[in-house]
Amino acid sequence: MRKTRFAQGSLSPTSLVKTSEELKLIEQACRIVADTLALLEKYIKPGIETIELDKIAEDFILSNNAKPAFKGYKVDNKVYKNTLCISIDEEVVHGIPSSRVLKEGEIVSLDCGVNKDGYFGDSAVTYPVGKISPEKERLLEVTQKALELGIEAAVEGNKVYDISRTIQNYVERNGFSVNRELVGHGIGRKLHEEPPIPNFVPPLLARRQFPNMKLISNMTLAIEPMVNMGEYKVVTKDDGWTVVTADGKPSAHFEHTIIVTKNKPIVLTYR
Repeated sequence: MRKTRFAQGSLSPTSLVKTSEELKLIEQACRIVADTLALLEKYIKPGIETIELDKIAEDFILSNNAKPAFKGYKVDNKVYKNTLCISIDEEVVHGIPSSRVLKEGEIVSLDCGVNKDGYFGDSAVTYPVGKISPEKERLLEVTQKALELGIEAAVEGNKVYDISRTIQNYVERNGFSVNRELVGHGIGRKLHEEPPIPNFVPPLLARRQFPNMKLISNMTLAIEPMVNMGEYKVVTKDDGWTVVTADGKPSAHFEHTIIVTKNKPIVLTYR
């Protein structure tokens, strides 16, 4: 998610804490997200059109008396028209479903959001399409592990940069990079809430834009490392949505919605 959607740290951490009733509603939305992604995994095979995956997801979400969170989402006077973001190989995020057919050896990121009774859940996973190269396998492994380590850092008393530092250090130690244009986020009554959760520790001049907020129990966060095989720079395609790596190398994306606790965070979108 693009960093420009955030305010300049105007909210206090306590205002982002959810009640027990709100947590139950967020959990309901997250369960539908997780079930949707688990269902879609069965269809990730060479030859399927990405628009077909989008249709399967939308039908399933609606059948659970919920709404696709991304469909109709507006950014800078642009309206997203689909249920999923489906991003292949060098596409980092926000890929638009179409008649494009998945091919053997590609990796495909499915990003799914759900609105259930006015509360939101969000998760993403990158799947291999058939047999993939060892380099792509390692990219997926490192990105998923970076997410797990970032989640472990999301405990009461830590700060946002503890998550950021953990993800960045692990990714860069393994020879990959995290882009600087897209970040995780708070979630709950809105799909995208404060605080922004960058996957890197911001330089000094950017820290007003990415406040190092203290984490408090019962805050809900969507943590989502987006890891590039090559350099961290990205560009947006002419469609206004699809973000791709500037060097054309593959990128992977994993995301979970979690509840901050005093000890081990609670992951709401396990599949």
